[in-house]
Amino acid sequence: MRFFTTTLVLLSALVVSVLGQACDTDAPVSEGRDDNGSNFTYPYPVQFYNFTSQEQSLQMAYMDVEPSSLVDFMGTITLLHGKFYCASTWNETIAFLVGQGYRVIAVDQVGFCKSSKPVGYQFSFMQLASNTNSLLNSIGITSTILMGHSMGGMLSLRYSLMFPSEVSELMVLDPLGLENWFIKGVPYQTIDAGFVTESARTWDSIKTYEETYYYTSNWSCSYDIWVTQLFNIYQGSQGTQFAYNMAQTTDMIFTQPVVYELYNLSMPSLLMVGQNDTTSIGNTWASAAVDLTLGHYPVLAEEAHEVIEDNTLVIFPNVGHSAQVSEPDLFQSTILAWLNR
Repeated sequence: MRFFTTTLVLLSALVVSVLGQACDTDAPVSEGRDDNGSNFTYPYPVQFYNFTSQEQSLQMAYMDVEPSSLVDFMGTITLLHGKFYCASTWNETIAFLVGQGYRVIAVDQVGFCKSSKPVGYQFSFMQLASNTNSLLNSIGITSTILMGHSMGGMLSLRYSLMFPSEVSELMVLDPLGLENWFIKGVPYQTIDAGFVTESARTWDSIKTYEETYYYTSNWSCSYDIWVTQLFNIYQGSQGTQFAYNMAQTTDMIFTQPVVYELYNLSMPSLLMVGQNDTTSIGNTWASAAVDLTLGHYPVLAEEAHEVIEDNTLVIFPNVGHSAQVSEPDLFQSTILAWLNR
């Protein structure tokens, strides 16, 4: 196993996404074509995988971006989003990887973003991993480099445990599931209670959450667009069902920690965490004393690093939960150095 803490420093803290230069917090609900309740315009063409799961006809939205013929083809990388994000939030990462010669598949999970919002669906990481594997196989991908963030990092770990022969390398950024919140004293919250919380989401409440945990109070107006993207789904044509799916996926994350199985990972892996990240499921309904024990990502990451075979650990100094958005140059140089190791 290997360990290093990256000390790269951005030359400028004013890195602004081309999608997020305008800080329009009053963006209209209807921005583009409505796809399963999301009207956000993605940076690349959106395709849909139609399939049957749990006796329902469902769609998974995804972007399949090919590299230029002017660069050497380096392989395929599949990107899995976090709970408050969509495939589109990988926009800068996609552009960077495509420029390096990678074909990039960025997927919206069932229940999220431009994918179906099913009623009566049993959400589990094994189900979502199976859905994703089915999508990839349908477009001829039986081996991929897998990268996930937050909930998507947790899903990437589960996918890699289920389909190890189809994951050549694994990269995870601030994955959830590195601790068991219930064992640490967080009380269980029912899906019904979660639905009440999700139904009360506002633009400001989403921003406050992301500012606190994702960007550790270092907010840039370029992040507004990601708040608007999510808020518009809550307000969109399938907003009520989306809120219920979000309550179901919170339950999925809380009840299905992956920390106990990390020693079974067999492929080369890169684990990246922000030094200032304290994200945890249940911190808002845990006691103050319990909350203080949760989400210590540098510690959790080092514990995970010790049990994962062939793992490289990177701790980003002074970074929160979303390095790919807040520090794209640092994040991109880190993954490229590891891929080219």
